[in-house]
Amino acid sequence: MKLEGKHIGFGLTGSHCTYNAVVPQIQKLIDSGAKVTPFATYTVQNTTTRFGEGEDWIKKIEEMTGNEVVNSIVKAEPFGPKTPLDCMVIAPLTGNSISKLANAMTDSPVLMAAKATLRNLNPVVLGISTNDGLGLNGVNIMRLMSTKNIYFIPFGQDAPEAKPNSLVAQMELLTDTVEVALDGQQIQPVLRIY
Repeated sequence: MKLEGKHIGFGLTGSHCTYNAVVPQIQKLIDSGAKVTPFATYTVQNTTTRFGEGEDWIKKIEEMTGNEVVNSIVKAEPFGPKTPLDCMVIAPLTGNSISKLANAMTDSPVLMAAKATLRNLNPVVLGISTNDGLGLNGVNIMRLMSTKNIYFIPFGQDAPEAKPNSLVAQMELLTDTVEVALDGQQIQPVLRIY
């Protein structure tokens, strides 16, 4: 298996409605032989929504991976020099975090892990979930698409009639995207009909 023995960081940001699609992908990485270290933004950790309580999502991910969620910038920083990741995945990646990553802002454990991974010239795989991907965040997505060592899970408009600017990654392609990114390639096509 291509992922056997690989150390994958898995970061979650605050697109709460997407967790049910993302969490099974963590298990798929584990089943492929990868060691998965979870990271979460403060929003994930501390927010209760109609999609569940942050604490419950954190507990589920910790049980699944067998690793404690990295929950601070200080705890995330060593994943650059001391404990390098073979690949960092951020899924879901909200519009807010898209804009921060594209503009070199590091204000969460997830973004610090991404920055640390890029510093090591290893791939960062993004699974976007944003209501303004074809709006104000379009320029940030394009900036990230043209950045070395950043790769995208294929995405498309999830609800073009109701939310014409919304873009969501096809999370079921996450493992395939990681495998190709580890070879330095972007899985194609990137733009998909949802």
